[in-house]
Amino acid sequence: MHSAVMTDISVAWTALGGDPALLPRVTTVERPGALEARLPVRQLARACVGACALAAAELGARRTGRGEVPAVRVDDGAVATAFHSERHLLVDGRPPVTFAPLSRFWRTADGWVRTHANYPHHRSRLLTALGLPEDASAEELAGRLATRSALDVEESVYRAGGLAVALRTPGAWAAHEQAAELAARPLVERERLDAAPARVLPPLDPATTALLPAAGLRVLDLTRVLAGPVATRTLALLGAQVLRVDSPGLPELPDQHADTGFGKASTTLDLSTDRDTFEALLATADVVVTGYRPGALDRFGLSPRALAERRPGLVVAQVSAWGAYGPWAGRRGFDSLVQVATGIAATEGTAGQPGTLPAQALDHGSGYLLAAAVLRALTEQSYDGGGRLVRLALARTARWLTDEIRPGTGMTAGDPHPGPEAWLTETDGPLGRLRHALPPVSFTGGPAGWAQPPVPWGSDAARWR
Repeated sequence: MHSAVMTDISVAWTALGGDPALLPRVTTVERPGALEARLPVRQLARACVGACALAAAELGARRTGRGEVPAVRVDDGAVATAFHSERHLLVDGRPPVTFAPLSRFWRTADGWVRTHANYPHHRSRLLTALGLPEDASAEELAGRLATRSALDVEESVYRAGGLAVALRTPGAWAAHEQAAELAARPLVERERLDAAPARVLPPLDPATTALLPAAGLRVLDLTRVLAGPVATRTLALLGAQVLRVDSPGLPELPDQHADTGFGKASTTLDLSTDRDTFEALLATADVVVTGYRPGALDRFGLSPRALAERRPGLVVAQVSAWGAYGPWAGRRGFDSLVQVATGIAATEGTAGQPGTLPAQALDHGSGYLLAAAVLRALTEQSYDGGGRLVRLALARTARWLTDEIRPGTGMTAGDPHPGPEAWLTETDGPLGRLRHALPPVSFTGGPAGWAQPPVPWGSDAARWR
């Protein structure tokens, strides 16, 4: 491992509260060409996955009583393929639908905006905010946006509950109040919620076929889109029983669900009318993961403190777009929009056109870091007790990418990137034959894949298996 690679993984591991003495357990396979970009995307992706795999290996050693943490191997090819998982998916040979026609960059009178209208309700709010009918075409939207300023569009659509963000340069974002709030926070926020006694984790048999560090743990998955579901998909890989819970009125996009649903059960629950069912699930849950706007679930008694009061010793994990603080805390957001606001799209652009990262790296990176934070919290609880809150924000991950990973830390030699085929496989299941990415989290004795393929969205009963 190059010293620069060690530094990148060390930053993530330190942010998770990990013991630096374990870092030599990590080795990497470096591949030129993986996740090429102006910004150090490959280093970020490698660090997030490496830290997650090390956290899994650490917990596995703890539960099996091994004196040595299993060796971790991070392959840039596997990481790059996994960071494109939603693009590599095929459902019975059909490619996925990734972005809707109205989700893209648009010219404005003074610059650019990017919109997100993949979900029907977001599309409707976008058009309403701009005074357009429900059946408006892309051409009509382009004409309307061309007459407005980018910041005016951003604010108008935000007030209507939609999603549009003005393109900012790195300097413009640095001067923004939200950027200052993010700069004052750690990459991974970690705090104790209560003084619950040490968690007694049932020991794992070291002779089992695969070492599953999260086996026997129950995870309530209240996440949507990508970062949160990537985190819970990873916990499912590692043996956790994951139950994804959605509102019956907000169906998930089918291809997105197919990509991130591996290893999980999927149910629907109206929290405003069926709280008893949720409380029964919470009563034996070990982890709750949320991916909604900060405060959006508080009215249902789902703030971290309220959850810990009812379930002492709980691990609560949260991920949001902009963070749980500052003037943008209550705003909706997605990876593509965070790239636009934080100057990433301007940096990656050419000839006056905004650009994008080679993958939704803020989502995937934050997802693996969130899973790692949960695993580390479980390890810490096993000897120190206490309910835990771990929290990430895509915009804080963006700051790490743009300002904190040192320039020039990319490798100059290594094995060429052969393309994604080596890290793709096919699985038959209820949704058909899926071509999908293999998990990049790898350690000696660990799982090579998920125990079950994704099930149809909302098809399971609201109970633990």
